[in-house]
Parts: sequence; structure tokens; C-alpha cells
Amino acid sequence: MIKLLWLAICNIEDKRARQRAKERGIPADQRKAPGRLVEGQIVTNWKQALAQLAIAYPDRINPHL
Repeated sequence: MIKLLWLAICNIEDKRARQRAKERGIPADQRKAPGRLVEGQIVTNWKQALAQLAIAYPDRINPHL
């Protein structure tokens, strides 16, 4: 499940990156593409997502943490 969540986030980030690439050269205040979800290996709110998964699925998540 953790791998699927990570892959989904990476997929979303790829789409956002393509949108940002199309808007390259446009002033920042006029861009409509969303910001980054992933900064290198750092994902925003990753610990919160894992905590929520551990609460919802303790038998599946906790052994892997």
C-alpha cells in the first residue's frame, strides 16, 4: 500500500511538472499550474499520510513501519 501511495504521488507530480513546463517563461503571478508535491525524495505531509493509514489499517501498515 505504501508503494502504491508513493507511485500515485509521483504520477500526480509528473502531471504537475508537465503543466509547469508548458508555462515556463510566464511570470509567476500569471501561472496556473499547481506547485510541487515532491521535492526530490521529500513528499509533503508524508508522515501524516502514513499515520492515517496506520490508524485505518493497523494490521497491514504497522508491521512495515
